Amino acid sequence: MNTLTDSVLTALTLIFSLDVALWTVVLRSLAVSATATVLAYGLGVVLGAWLAVARFRGRGAVLVVLNTSLALPSVVVGLMVYLLLSRTGPLGFLGWLFSFKAMVVAQVMLVVPVVTALTRQVVEDVERQHGEQWASLGAGPVFRSWLLAWDERYALLTIGVAAFGRAISEVGAVMIVGGNIDGFTRVMTTAIALETSKGDLPLALGLGLMLLALVLLLNLLLALLRRWGAQGQGQAVDAPKGWVA
Repeated sequence: MNTLTDSVLTALTLIFSLDVALWTVVLRSLAVSATATVLAYGLGVVLGAWLAVARFRGRGAVLVVLNTSLALPSVVVGLMVYLLLSRTGPLGFLGWLFSFKAMVVAQVMLVVPVVTALTRQVVEDVERQHGEQWASLGAGPVFRSWLLAWDERYALLTIGVAAFGRAISEVGAVMIVGGNIDGFTRVMTTAIALETSKGDLPLALGLGLMLLALVLLLNLLLALLRRWGAQGQGQAVDAPKGWVA
């Protein structure tokens, strides 16, 4: 057997034998990314829905900044969070640097622009179709944004799944602010980079296979959400009873 075959077989053995080192890293990765996604999704959907219906001076500049932040490198985000949380930084008193919380903050900063931008686009597209009708019935911007978001709930769920995929596949920011400390802040992406550089290919491959499996599950979930959304597109959009006086 060659080295690659040996490494793959050993990696599969580590996965199915529930190796403590491997599964500890996997579960920590899921915890960090799930926490960051929930926080970023809640904030991003609210901001995106509001931006879709709000009209204010400087809105164009805000959208330019938002769209630019989509391409912000993760290492730059990690550096920003590091400077904020470092001992001499404005938030250094929290003592979060090289901790679970610091990694969550970094991933939130990466994911919020993605959720906000995609939500704004989805809600704005529906606003063009139904916004004037609902506005003529007396719906204000806040309630209208909520109504539009509910109408596109399947698309917004898809955005949430994509946001989780963005968070769990990130490496640069969490390595900077987490420190990749074994047993505390080591996640799948940082562990893969470290174990590969050390030559421990079976563990790196095992973590890589787990990451690929998660990505596959996410894509299957996205496909299901798209199917549910397509089935609901044929339904008429009706305003809930009782919201108009």
